[in-house]
Amino acid sequence: MSNIKVGDKVRFLNTTGGGIVRGFKGKDQVLVEDEDGFDIPALIRECVVVGGENEMQVHSSNRPKVQPQPQVQQSAPKPQPKQEEVKIEETAEGERMNIYLAYLPLEPTKVMQQSGYEAYFINDSNYYLFFNYMNRHNNSWVSRYNGLIEPNTKIFLEEFGKEDLNDLERICVQLIAFKKDKPYSLKNSISVELHLDTVKFYKQHCFMENDFFEEDAMVYPIVRNDVPERELLVSAADLKEAMYQKVQEDRRAPQTIVKKKSDSAVLEVDLHITELLDNTNGLSNADMLTYQLDKFHEILGKYANHKGQKIVFIHGKGDGVLRKAIEKELKTRYKQYYYQDASFREYGFGATMVTIK
Repeated sequence: MSNIKVGDKVRFLNTTGGGIVRGFKGKDQVLVEDEDGFDIPALIRECVVVGGENEMQVHSSNRPKVQPQPQVQQSAPKPQPKQEEVKIEETAEGERMNIYLAYLPLEPTKVMQQSGYEAYFINDSNYYLFFNYMNRHNNSWVSRYNGLIEPNTKIFLEEFGKEDLNDLERICVQLIAFKKDKPYSLKNSISVELHLDTVKFYKQHCFMENDFFEEDAMVYPIVRNDVPERELLVSAADLKEAMYQKVQEDRRAPQTIVKKKSDSAVLEVDLHITELLDNTNGLSNADMLTYQLDKFHEILGKYANHKGQKIVFIHGKGDGVLRKAIEKELKTRYKQYYYQDASFREYGFGATMVTIK
């Protein structure tokens, strides 16, 4: 039976090196900490206990005939870090910090109600970041991940299931930015609290194409061009309250969204988001498009029984996203209606006229 104990200093018989015994692995192996601080598994029978002034105790039937020479300790020098090998590719735009959180479904091809999620932290800047990612629990905060991230990289934070979504309604990110071995512009330490609308995790269309992953993801900015976000998302309750407030304000002010032209029976509906909502802070492009289409459906539903009614939907020229979405709805959901480009003289290419049939 072996006499090796935790704390013994040993040398290896069949190779150079040795160290201090830090533990046992199974019945016939020990974990030896070498001079670099690494734990190395070794067979007990191939270890020699160095006994100080006493002669060595050999735990092997093959006792070495030649004493190990002192210079073997020099055969494994400590690896020296080579700073010149770490090359950080910096960009001009990277001097301004753009920091994001991203959430991806684990199984995007399955029904969203059955999938778990994974979270990532994205550092789109030339700075190293010490950061802490946490969620609010009752009146305190719980750190979910903390560490250091290199410039222009993304790292995996955690995997979680739908049962964890309630914990993510209030999250916070703290960070400190710096550079190594070079001068840099001082960045203030940042702490950003976010309100996540966890209902969106159940909707596949909320996971969208992005610049950081091949898969669709929900990507939320923490810092944009050095400016911290203060409220990334608007919860469903907050959005409902904002819509209610808008309706109340409209009751006290002249109606500008839907109006009858004085010289005809044509109705005008301005679908520009600035005409529909006073405040769009925290709304993504997809959120705004959904709200505009909801207004489009609301108006057509209201006048569905008004045969011959002409309605001009003002969508603007822009990049054509809203216009294409409206045309798709008219071709599929409202095939019975006639539609055409509205008067070019009055609206340019920025409006579509629908006739109720």
